[in-house]
Amino acid sequence: MSYGLLKGKKGIIFGALNEQSIAWKVAERCHEEGAEFILSNAPIAMRMGELNALAEKTGSEVMGADATSIEDLEKLFDAAVAKFGKIDFILHSIGMSVNVRKGKHYTEMNYDWLEKGWDVSAVSFHKVMRVAWEKDCMNEWGSILALTYIAAQRTFPDYNDMSDNKAYLESIARTFGNYWGERKVRVNTVSQSPTPTTAGSGVKGFGGFLGYADDMSPLGNATALDCANYCVTLFSDLTKKVTMQNLFHDGGFSSTGVTQKVISKYDAE
Repeated sequence: MSYGLLKGKKGIIFGALNEQSIAWKVAERCHEEGAEFILSNAPIAMRMGELNALAEKTGSEVMGADATSIEDLEKLFDAAVAKFGKIDFILHSIGMSVNVRKGKHYTEMNYDWLEKGWDVSAVSFHKVMRVAWEKDCMNEWGSILALTYIAAQRTFPDYNDMSDNKAYLESIARTFGNYWGERKVRVNTVSQSPTPTTAGSGVKGFGGFLGYADDMSPLGNATALDCANYCVTLFSDLTKKVTMQNLFHDGGFSSTGVTQKVISKYDAE
């Protein structure tokens, strides 16, 4: 069901890869709610993914950009301004850890890989906002979002240096969000339930943790589509005064000590 919440709004969505991607679902829902946007991802991700199909479905243009490259981002934002004028929303759905991909334990960190993941997963958010800031290309009451995970606050086995990356990502949102407030633009992060995306499924033991999180969440895990719906509200005019927040979208997981469902599994032993 469409409510026209984003009618007339323009934006850029970073990070859609395939139908499992949260950014993919966000793009579909933004389109249904009346928004126009550019889809962007790194060239290597575009070769691996199916972005052209999403672009056709949503009537969008695809523009490759490495979000760690200021030069690439400048070209992207210049193209967005040429196409739309000022824009209303940005989604940063980008994350990667070489240490996780290669199974390097946190206590044996490869620091070159750490820097790469840190740049892709967190510093790129600062770079995106910096370029948008310098080009003054956000409309008043615009909205900038990044996707994060509760591992920024809690320890989870095998999430590795992505925990540190997400903590830094959230800090960037708060710090830069303070400055964006001067221009009446809001900046937030959405801490989503574990979601079976291409990136999420690459974490060791993900399947077991997905089930545990579902049992520990009074409302159950939030799906990628649920997250997309939430992002739509945060891009809309209904949330103009929400900024510099880390917003938990996780079925209640973040506020739960333990559920009866989990206790019952131990009682049964």
